[in-house]
Amino acid sequence: MPKLLDKANYLDKHDPLQAYRKQFHIPLDEKGSPKIYFCGNSLGLQPKEATLYLDEALHKWKTQAVEGHFNEPAPWLSYHKQLKASLAHITGSLTEEVVSMNNLSSNLHLMMVSFYRPSPQRYKIMLEAGAFPSDQYAVESQVRYHGYTPEDAIIEVTPNAGEETLRLDDILQKIQEHSHELALVLFPGVQYYSGQYLDIQKITEAAHLAGAYAGFDLAHTVGNIPLELHKWNVDFAVWCSYKYLNSGPGNNGGAFVHERYAAAKELPRFAGWWGHQEEERFQMKKGFKPMYGVDGWQLSNVNILSTSVQRYALEMIAEAGMHNLRQKSISLTAFLEECIQAADPQSQHVHIITPAAPEERGCQLSLSVPHEGKKLFERLTEAGIVTDWREPRVIRVAPTPLYNTFREVYRFYEILNSTLYASE
Repeated sequence: MPKLLDKANYLDKHDPLQAYRKQFHIPLDEKGSPKIYFCGNSLGLQPKEATLYLDEALHKWKTQAVEGHFNEPAPWLSYHKQLKASLAHITGSLTEEVVSMNNLSSNLHLMMVSFYRPSPQRYKIMLEAGAFPSDQYAVESQVRYHGYTPEDAIIEVTPNAGEETLRLDDILQKIQEHSHELALVLFPGVQYYSGQYLDIQKITEAAHLAGAYAGFDLAHTVGNIPLELHKWNVDFAVWCSYKYLNSGPGNNGGAFVHERYAAAKELPRFAGWWGHQEEERFQMKKGFKPMYGVDGWQLSNVNILSTSVQRYALEMIAEAGMHNLRQKSISLTAFLEECIQAADPQSQHVHIITPAAPEERGCQLSLSVPHEGKKLFERLTEAGIVTDWREPRVIRVAPTPLYNTFREVYRFYEILNSTLYASE
């Protein structure tokens, strides 16, 4: 398809973010050629210069030991604060509303201690059917902890018959329908399986109107789509950092708590000494006094070595700018959709279940392959294209704007096209 190739070359030539690709390590195939890495929704690539901050931390440990907690640059005692400006930009928050800590599941439990406060009248939690296990298991265990059964206390919103994604009107109607018994509304920003981006602002407004808290799992959203968590009045949000934030496998997650709870000492929480008032922290006195803002939910000091890598990755994203990344992402994903449709015009082999509207999706397109989908995934892998398989029949493809190119998307089209019709 010469027209597609010409378009890919043109878009790459005029890409204002093209220089960022050179700042990442791209995995190589057996022949030493770069693989086409479309797996940002599971693990982002390693920034080459992340080792600068890691080496700085290692050198300080080597030469200063415990004094590294206090000495410049970037003293460890306040190291988590080094990430706040970047996180605030990425999430649309105030610096006192965001912090890097723990992992997603731990943070979700910590947030639910404070924001899932069931009463005999209001004890139910609403989430999407088929939620990622991080959410499912946390919610199940929380409702059981409070003496309820998941069958009674959990309300799931399902797609309509014959559809793969949720309708916003159905979510809002469901919230209204259960407004008298809802304690918490918990949804993803981007649904991991379908790639659908939900309207966080409208869901939050509906939850508050119903008298419930609104929380979000942003594992597939943060660093993918620009957010305005403060403006949207979200109560809390949690995320991991190893997908679109490129912070490395299993690195620290993060949490957001809205400013209106910054000094809410009456909120129940599982306290830790690092969340205690900083000026009194080392006095070792009884009586927990939470720090102002989300920092009051911290349990312990951060892992400096892993956080140093995350710090660099976050600063790179903030430098590129979420608006700029989003604009390229929309173009990349639209071109990917165009290429898939060119390879399979009648959707006989591959069906895109991710919404077509750009405002309802991020980087990811989820391809439903009803027949021999795993085999297609394996053939793509053999051809040097790294995607992601999700049972029972979905291949997730996620070209990311920091390091993927339009020419790579075109190459994906060529391989997909030849693979689909190899036996014909």
